[in-house]
Amino acid sequence: MPCGEQLMRLGRLKRTEALREDDSKLAIHSCLDTCKLHPNLLPWPEQEHELGNQVVTDKLSRFLFVTDRDFHETAETKGCDLVTDIHPLTEEHAPVNDEEVIRDLARLSLIEYDRVRVDKAGLLGVRVTLLDKLVKIERESPGIGEDLPFREVVTWEKQIDPAELLTQISITVRRFIICSQEVADAVALWAAMTWFMDVVQVAPLAVITAPEKRCGKTMLLTILGKLSARPITASNISPAALFRAIDAWKPTLLIDETDACLRDNEELRGIINSGHTRDSAYVIRTVGETFTPTKFSTWGAKALSGIGHLSATLMDRAVVLELPRKLATESVERIRHAEPDLFPTLAAKLARFANDCAEAVRQARPSLPQSLNDRAQDNWEPLLAIAMVAGQGWFETATKAALKLSGSESSSLSQGTELLGDIKEMFELNKIDRMATTDLLRGLCEDEEKPWATYDRGFPIKPRQLAAKLKDYGIYSKTIRLDFASTAKGYELDQFSEAFARYLGPPLYP
Repeated sequence: MPCGEQLMRLGRLKRTEALREDDSKLAIHSCLDTCKLHPNLLPWPEQEHELGNQVVTDKLSRFLFVTDRDFHETAETKGCDLVTDIHPLTEEHAPVNDEEVIRDLARLSLIEYDRVRVDKAGLLGVRVTLLDKLVKIERESPGIGEDLPFREVVTWEKQIDPAELLTQISITVRRFIICSQEVADAVALWAAMTWFMDVVQVAPLAVITAPEKRCGKTMLLTILGKLSARPITASNISPAALFRAIDAWKPTLLIDETDACLRDNEELRGIINSGHTRDSAYVIRTVGETFTPTKFSTWGAKALSGIGHLSATLMDRAVVLELPRKLATESVERIRHAEPDLFPTLAAKLARFANDCAEAVRQARPSLPQSLNDRAQDNWEPLLAIAMVAGQGWFETATKAALKLSGSESSSLSQGTELLGDIKEMFELNKIDRMATTDLLRGLCEDEEKPWATYDRGFPIKPRQLAAKLKDYGIYSKTIRLDFASTAKGYELDQFSEAFARYLGPPLYP
């Protein structure tokens, strides 16, 4: 059927206009008027008479609508019963949902999107502001216009010796990075853990830190990326992109410059924290125009790199890999000079390790060092399980690394726990069982390296501030007898006994 007759049968196109086959623009305008759509959506060619019959209908489907199917749906809602004469409604042109339209819009450039946003909002029957929000959410989703961002790792064909593999990785780390032996061993175990994420229950963060720049943090993160399963590296990431990427790809996430991107981003820290244990590794967000509550997984291995320590909640969930700056007398190789097959071979062997030993790691119940606190034991359990399965002394090596890297809690004490420790020290040094509040405050502020002398915005901690901190532990000041004739507000040692036992633990040297 000629194009003019097709358009005439759609609605308002007059027969005289339909006979003018060379006036394609007029025909299209008539069809636009029928469907109540804006003519500016069509990029008119300079020589309009060159538009053929099929080109006219193609223009309608390609430029008026995101897909051909949208043209059919819109025309049908306008009562155009002969749409199938223009484009047969085959299985290929089955109706699409709104989510597909939004995905197509998200793939447009900002300029292209701005040109069509008003008309598309009308087409979908939503407010322009809502469409902008939905398209923005879709733009932040992983995978817009790109394939999965993972290299393909072919599993090593031959049998491997897990202990030998871990040793080789540890040696390789120290070949390119200045670090302690314990850090190198922990890197080997953590990289191996990324291949066992389907069978472990805790995913400790790997926090690569240093007191200053130029200590090799980014280089170590690069090495982890070459060894890990399904690695994604980023120097910054939004909360929405984080949980959507994890849910879609199940990657090992490697985030650099975290001292900057996490500093004031509580939502991002919360999502990272949520992925520590498998059972609680979820966030819930509303999705789509119906705002349906949807659960997204945050379970996965994550390595963070930055200067200094991160927030206490992140450090508490981490195996901390601290790097020193290289001395002038020390030297390491450049990673760019590594043999081309070095890291691909190690990754392939790690994949084979996981294939062969996943069930053994799942069932492993390693003995955890009792001197570690509960959270540190949780962090090291999957690494110790892998070391236990590897055998040949690696369990002892892993235990030594755990005690060296996580055995000291002094650097990660909360302010409340630090206060309890200082109070305990004062009772023990003075060999007394009670203390007036004024004496306690004076003793706390004597040590200039402690925070108490400048706790109140540069001034010493006040009695009410001390009371507020101790209240969290169920400890309250009361009137105590200091000697036969005097009393004062203060604290007795017995009031602290439970808090000391629960939060300070046994002394290292009883």
